[in-house]
Amino acid sequence: MSKKNLFIGSLAYSTTDESLAEFFAQIGEVESAKVMTDRDTGRSRGFGFVTFVNEEDNQKAVEQLDGKELDGRAINVNEARPREERPRRDFTGGSNSGGRSNDRGSNGGGSFRQRSW
Repeated sequence: MSKKNLFIGSLAYSTTDESLAEFFAQIGEVESAKVMTDRDTGRSRGFGFVTFVNEEDNQKAVEQLDGKELDGRAINVNEARPREERPRRDFTGGSNSGGRSNDRGSNGGGSFRQRSW
């Protein structure tokens, strides 16, 4: 069974994986600390996850660090919810595209309406 993560919200954009791990190390040994970043820009999304080596440290971290300041911002510390399984989206536009035809000849394609002046 996988270890439980802590969800860390309201992170400053300047917070790094290393500074997050360092901050949570005051509670116990940190197995991993990850600040989530935007795929396109690489900028922090303002939240991250921390996993302790010893799961008993999770509750201590929630009690002691929730609302504390890290890099100039009061952070939220909660136990992370399990990730929801979502069906993969199909962007192929084939026969499983919600009843829409893949024929683009009728009005020039997509939702763009051709005008005739």
